[in-house]
Amino acid sequence: MTQTNEDFDTSGAAQTGTGPTFLVAMEQHEPSEQRIIHDDLAEKVLPGGARFFLKLLRFSPFRRWFTNFSEKRIEGVSSAFVCRKRYIDEAIVTAVEKGSMGAIVNLGAALDTRLYRLPALALVPAWEMDQLVNIEAKQKEIQNALGQMPSHVTLVPINFVTQDVSTVLKEHGYTGDQKTFFIWEAVSQYLTESAVHQTFDFFAKAPSGSQLTFTYVLKDFIDGQNLYGQDSFYEQVIGKDKIWHFGFDPAAVADFLSEYGWRLIEDLSYEELNNRYAKPLGRDLPYMKIERMVYAEKR
Repeated sequence: MTQTNEDFDTSGAAQTGTGPTFLVAMEQHEPSEQRIIHDDLAEKVLPGGARFFLKLLRFSPFRRWFTNFSEKRIEGVSSAFVCRKRYIDEAIVTAVEKGSMGAIVNLGAALDTRLYRLPALALVPAWEMDQLVNIEAKQKEIQNALGQMPSHVTLVPINFVTQDVSTVLKEHGYTGDQKTFFIWEAVSQYLTESAVHQTFDFFAKAPSGSQLTFTYVLKDFIDGQNLYGQDSFYEQVIGKDKIWHFGFDPAAVADFLSEYGWRLIEDLSYEELNNRYAKPLGRDLPYMKIERMVYAEKR
Protein backbone atom coordinates (compact mmCIF):
# COMPACT_ATOMS: atom_id res chain seq x y z
CA MET A 1 0.00 0.00 0.00
CA THR A 2 1.34 3.42 -0.95
CA GLN A 3 1.97 5.61 2.06
CA THR A 4 0.51 9.10 2.24
CA ASN A 5 2.04 12.14 3.87
CA GLU A 6 -0.78 12.58 6.36
CA ASP A 7 0.30 12.24 9.99
CA PHE A 8 3.67 10.87 8.84
CA ASP A 9 6.10 10.66 11.77
CA THR A 10 9.56 12.00 10.87
CA SER A 11 10.97 12.03 14.41
CA GLY A 12 12.78 8.73 13.96
CA ALA A 13 14.58 9.97 10.87
CA ALA A 14 15.64 13.11 12.73
CA GLN A 15 17.61 11.00 15.20
CA THR A 16 19.85 9.41 12.58
CA GLY A 17 21.93 12.44 11.63
CA THR A 18 24.82 12.01 14.08
CA GLY A 19 25.94 8.49 13.08
CA PRO A 20 27.56 9.25 9.70
CA THR A 21 29.54 12.19 11.08
CA PHE A 22 30.63 10.10 14.06
CA LEU A 23 32.06 7.43 11.76
CA VAL A 24 33.80 10.09 9.67
CA ALA A 25 35.32 11.47 12.88
CA MET A 26 36.42 7.96 13.89
CA GLU A 27 38.11 7.61 10.50
CA GLN A 28 40.44 10.44 11.55
CA HIS A 29 42.01 8.04 14.08
CA GLU A 30 43.38 5.98 11.19
CA PRO A 31 46.91 6.81 9.98
CA SER A 32 46.76 9.86 7.73
CA GLU A 33 48.05 7.98 4.70
CA GLN A 34 45.30 5.35 5.08
CA ARG A 35 42.30 7.62 5.63
CA ILE A 36 39.54 7.41 3.06
CA ILE A 37 38.39 10.91 3.95
CA HIS A 38 40.12 13.74 5.80
CA ASP A 39 37.77 15.77 8.01
CA ASP A 40 39.20 17.57 11.02
CA LEU A 41 35.87 19.30 11.62
CA ALA A 42 33.74 16.19 12.11
CA GLU A 43 34.71 15.62 15.74
CA LYS A 44 34.20 19.29 16.59
CA VAL A 45 30.57 19.38 15.47
CA LEU A 46 29.52 16.26 17.37
CA PRO A 47 27.49 16.53 20.60
CA GLY A 48 29.52 16.37 23.80
CA GLY A 49 28.68 12.76 24.64
CA ALA A 50 29.71 11.56 21.20
CA ARG A 51 32.98 13.50 21.41
CA PHE A 52 33.77 11.85 24.76
CA PHE A 53 33.15 8.35 23.37
CA LEU A 54 35.20 9.21 20.28
CA LYS A 55 38.23 9.91 22.46
CA LEU A 56 38.12 6.30 23.69
CA LEU A 57 38.26 5.15 20.09
CA ARG A 58 41.68 6.70 19.64
CA PHE A 59 42.92 3.41 21.07
CA SER A 60 42.90 0.73 18.39
CA PRO A 61 41.50 -2.09 20.62
CA PHE A 62 38.43 0.03 21.42
CA ARG A 63 38.13 1.05 17.76
CA ARG A 64 38.25 -2.58 16.62
CA TRP A 65 35.59 -3.49 19.18
CA PHE A 66 33.30 -0.68 18.05
CA THR A 67 33.83 -1.50 14.38
CA ASN A 68 32.97 -5.16 14.98
CA PHE A 69 29.89 -4.13 16.96
CA SER A 70 28.75 -1.80 14.16
CA GLU A 71 29.39 -4.40 11.47
CA LYS A 72 27.27 -6.97 13.29
CA ARG A 73 24.37 -4.53 13.17
CA ILE A 74 24.77 -3.66 9.49
CA GLU A 75 27.44 -5.07 7.24
CA GLY A 76 29.67 -2.50 5.58
CA VAL A 77 28.53 0.49 7.61
CA SER A 78 32.06 1.43 8.65
CA SER A 79 33.19 2.08 5.10
CA ALA A 80 29.86 3.10 3.55
CA PHE A 81 29.58 6.55 5.10
CA VAL A 82 33.20 7.58 4.54
CA CYS A 83 33.29 6.26 0.97
CA ARG A 84 30.05 7.93 -0.08
CA LYS A 85 31.12 11.23 1.47
CA ARG A 86 34.49 11.03 -0.30
CA TYR A 87 32.66 10.43 -3.58
CA ILE A 88 30.34 13.41 -3.11
CA ASP A 89 33.24 15.62 -2.02
CA GLU A 90 35.14 14.85 -5.20
CA ALA A 91 32.11 15.37 -7.42
CA ILE A 92 31.13 18.73 -5.94
CA VAL A 93 34.68 20.12 -5.81
CA THR A 94 35.22 19.16 -9.45
CA ALA A 95 31.96 20.82 -10.50
CA VAL A 96 32.66 24.02 -8.55
CA GLU A 97 36.27 24.31 -9.70
CA LYS A 98 35.08 24.13 -13.29
CA GLY A 99 33.12 27.28 -12.51
CA SER A 100 29.83 25.74 -13.54
CA MET A 101 27.93 25.84 -10.26
CA GLY A 102 26.31 29.00 -8.91
CA ALA A 103 24.65 27.41 -5.89
CA ILE A 104 24.70 24.35 -3.64
CA VAL A 105 21.68 22.77 -1.95
CA ASN A 106 22.23 20.00 0.61
CA LEU A 107 18.93 18.30 1.40
CA GLY A 108 19.04 16.39 4.68
CA ALA A 109 22.38 17.86 5.71
CA ALA A 110 22.40 16.74 9.36
CA LEU A 111 25.93 17.32 10.74
CA ASP A 112 27.70 16.98 7.40
CA THR A 113 30.74 19.27 7.29
CA ARG A 114 31.72 19.58 3.61
CA LEU A 115 30.41 23.13 3.13
CA TYR A 116 32.59 24.28 6.03
CA ARG A 117 35.82 22.35 5.39
CA LEU A 118 36.28 22.31 1.61
CA PRO A 119 37.95 25.58 0.51
CA ALA A 120 36.63 25.29 -3.06
CA LEU A 121 33.06 25.71 -1.76
CA ALA A 122 33.65 28.79 0.37
CA LEU A 123 32.53 31.31 -2.26
CA VAL A 124 29.45 29.45 -3.52
CA PRO A 125 26.08 30.38 -1.96
CA ALA A 126 24.77 27.26 -0.22
CA TRP A 127 21.62 26.12 1.53
CA GLU A 128 21.44 23.25 3.99
CA MET A 129 18.03 21.76 4.72
CA ASP A 130 16.88 19.42 7.47
CA GLN A 131 14.31 19.02 10.20
CA LEU A 132 14.18 21.89 12.68
CA VAL A 133 15.75 19.93 15.53
CA ASN A 134 18.75 19.07 13.33
CA ILE A 135 19.09 22.60 11.98
CA GLU A 136 19.12 24.05 15.48
CA ALA A 137 21.73 21.49 16.60
CA LYS A 138 23.89 22.17 13.57
CA GLN A 139 23.83 25.92 14.01
CA LYS A 140 24.92 25.50 17.62
CA GLU A 141 27.73 23.06 16.84
CA ILE A 142 29.07 25.00 13.83
CA GLN A 143 29.12 28.22 15.83
CA ASN A 144 30.93 26.43 18.66
CA ALA A 145 33.46 24.92 16.26
CA LEU A 146 34.09 27.95 14.02
CA GLY A 147 33.04 30.86 16.20
CA GLN A 148 30.28 31.87 13.78
CA MET A 149 28.21 30.61 10.87
CA PRO A 150 29.97 31.15 7.54
CA SER A 151 28.21 33.83 5.50
CA HIS A 152 27.87 31.66 2.38
CA VAL A 153 25.69 29.04 4.14
CA THR A 154 21.98 29.41 4.94
CA LEU A 155 20.40 26.84 7.25
CA VAL A 156 16.81 25.97 6.34
CA PRO A 157 14.40 24.01 8.56
CA ILE A 158 11.97 21.81 6.65
CA ASN A 159 9.82 18.72 6.87
CA PHE A 160 10.48 16.97 3.54
CA VAL A 161 7.23 15.01 3.79
CA THR A 162 4.77 17.81 4.51
CA GLN A 163 6.47 20.88 3.01
CA ASP A 164 7.40 21.85 -0.54
CA VAL A 165 11.17 22.15 -1.05
CA SER A 166 10.90 24.84 -3.72
CA THR A 167 8.62 27.06 -1.63
CA VAL A 168 10.71 26.75 1.52
CA LEU A 169 13.99 27.43 -0.29
CA LYS A 170 12.54 30.49 -2.02
CA GLU A 171 11.54 31.86 1.38
CA HIS A 172 15.20 31.61 2.38
CA GLY A 173 16.65 33.36 -0.66
CA TYR A 174 17.26 30.55 -3.15
CA THR A 175 16.10 31.75 -6.58
CA GLY A 176 16.73 28.54 -8.51
CA ASP A 177 17.94 30.36 -11.62
CA GLN A 178 21.60 29.28 -11.40
CA LYS A 179 23.14 25.89 -12.01
CA THR A 180 22.99 24.10 -8.70
CA PHE A 181 24.80 21.14 -7.20
CA PHE A 182 22.27 19.13 -5.19
CA ILE A 183 23.24 16.68 -2.44
CA TRP A 184 20.57 14.23 -1.29
CA GLU A 185 22.54 11.88 0.92
CA ALA A 186 20.74 9.20 2.93
CA VAL A 187 17.32 10.83 2.70
CA SER A 188 15.09 9.00 0.21
CA GLN A 189 14.64 5.86 2.32
CA TYR A 190 13.05 7.92 5.11
CA LEU A 191 10.39 9.45 2.84
CA THR A 192 7.06 8.36 1.49
CA GLU A 193 6.82 7.58 -2.21
CA SER A 194 4.84 10.76 -2.81
CA ALA A 195 7.46 12.84 -0.97
CA VAL A 196 10.19 11.36 -3.16
CA HIS A 197 8.24 12.33 -6.28
CA GLN A 198 7.64 15.81 -4.85
CA THR A 199 11.37 16.20 -4.32
CA PHE A 200 12.02 15.22 -7.93
CA ASP A 201 9.37 17.69 -9.02
CA PHE A 202 11.68 20.26 -7.44
CA PHE A 203 14.80 18.80 -9.08
CA ALA A 204 12.99 18.91 -12.44
CA LYS A 205 12.92 22.72 -12.26
CA ALA A 206 16.72 23.01 -11.98
CA PRO A 207 18.61 24.78 -14.77
CA SER A 208 20.29 22.66 -17.40
CA GLY A 209 23.77 21.61 -16.32
CA SER A 210 22.87 21.31 -12.65
CA GLN A 211 24.19 18.19 -10.94
CA LEU A 212 22.76 15.80 -8.37
CA THR A 213 24.31 13.20 -6.09
CA PHE A 214 22.11 10.95 -3.99
CA THR A 215 22.12 7.61 -2.22
CA TYR A 216 19.30 5.12 -2.24
CA VAL A 217 18.35 1.85 -0.58
CA LEU A 218 17.45 -1.10 -2.78
CA LYS A 219 13.73 -1.55 -3.33
CA ASP A 220 13.83 -5.31 -2.88
CA PHE A 221 15.29 -4.78 0.61
CA ILE A 222 12.61 -2.25 1.55
CA ASP A 223 9.94 -4.63 0.24
CA GLY A 224 11.43 -7.56 2.17
CA GLN A 225 12.07 -9.59 -0.98
CA ASN A 226 15.83 -9.81 -0.43
CA LEU A 227 17.33 -9.08 2.97
CA TYR A 228 20.98 -9.51 1.83
CA GLY A 229 21.79 -11.23 5.11
CA GLN A 230 20.62 -8.17 7.06
CA ASP A 231 17.58 -9.80 8.69
CA SER A 232 17.92 -8.18 12.13
CA PHE A 233 18.63 -4.75 10.66
CA TYR A 234 15.57 -5.07 8.43
CA GLU A 235 13.41 -5.91 11.44
CA GLN A 236 14.84 -2.89 13.27
CA VAL A 237 14.44 -0.14 10.67
CA ILE A 238 11.36 -1.41 8.86
CA GLY A 239 9.60 -3.70 11.32
CA LYS A 240 10.20 -2.07 14.71
CA ASP A 241 11.24 1.55 14.20
CA LYS A 242 9.43 1.92 10.85
CA ILE A 243 11.80 4.65 9.65
CA TRP A 244 12.71 3.29 6.20
CA HIS A 245 9.93 3.38 3.62
CA PHE A 246 11.19 3.87 0.07
CA GLY A 247 13.69 2.22 -2.23
CA PHE A 248 14.75 2.35 -5.87
CA ASP A 249 15.21 -0.53 -8.29
CA PRO A 250 18.69 -0.06 -9.84
CA ALA A 251 17.35 -1.25 -13.20
CA ALA A 252 14.81 1.60 -13.19
CA VAL A 253 16.95 4.49 -11.91
CA ALA A 254 18.03 5.83 -15.32
CA ASP A 255 14.45 5.88 -16.65
CA PHE A 256 13.17 7.44 -13.43
CA LEU A 257 15.73 10.24 -13.69
CA SER A 258 14.94 10.74 -17.36
CA GLU A 259 11.27 11.33 -16.58
CA TYR A 260 12.34 14.38 -14.57
CA GLY A 261 14.85 15.65 -17.13
CA TRP A 262 18.02 14.19 -15.61
CA ARG A 263 20.74 12.07 -17.22
CA LEU A 264 22.37 9.31 -15.20
CA ILE A 265 26.16 9.59 -15.05
CA GLU A 266 26.95 6.87 -12.51
CA ASP A 267 25.00 4.43 -10.34
CA LEU A 268 27.56 2.70 -8.16
CA SER A 269 27.42 -0.14 -5.69
CA TYR A 270 29.29 0.27 -2.42
CA GLU A 271 31.58 -2.54 -3.53
CA GLU A 272 32.62 -0.25 -6.39
CA LEU A 273 33.11 2.63 -3.96
CA ASN A 274 35.28 0.40 -1.78
CA ASN A 275 37.34 -0.60 -4.78
CA ARG A 276 37.81 3.06 -5.68
CA TYR A 277 38.68 4.45 -2.26
CA ALA A 278 39.54 1.75 0.28
CA LYS A 279 41.51 -0.90 -1.58
CA PRO A 280 44.11 1.51 -3.06
CA LEU A 281 44.94 2.39 0.56
CA GLY A 282 45.52 -1.26 1.41
CA ARG A 283 42.25 -1.55 3.34
CA ASP A 284 40.09 -4.59 2.69
CA LEU A 285 36.78 -3.49 4.21
CA PRO A 286 33.30 -5.03 4.17
CA TYR A 287 30.88 -3.16 1.95
CA MET A 288 27.20 -2.38 2.31
CA LYS A 289 25.02 -4.33 -0.12
CA ILE A 290 21.69 -2.58 0.41
CA GLU A 291 22.57 0.97 -0.67
CA ARG A 292 23.91 2.60 -3.84
CA MET A 293 25.29 5.98 -4.97
CA VAL A 294 23.98 8.03 -7.92
CA TYR A 295 25.49 10.94 -9.85
CA ALA A 296 23.33 12.71 -12.46
CA GLU A 297 23.18 15.87 -14.57
CA LYS A 298 20.21 17.95 -15.62
CA ARG A 299 19.62 17.83 -19.37
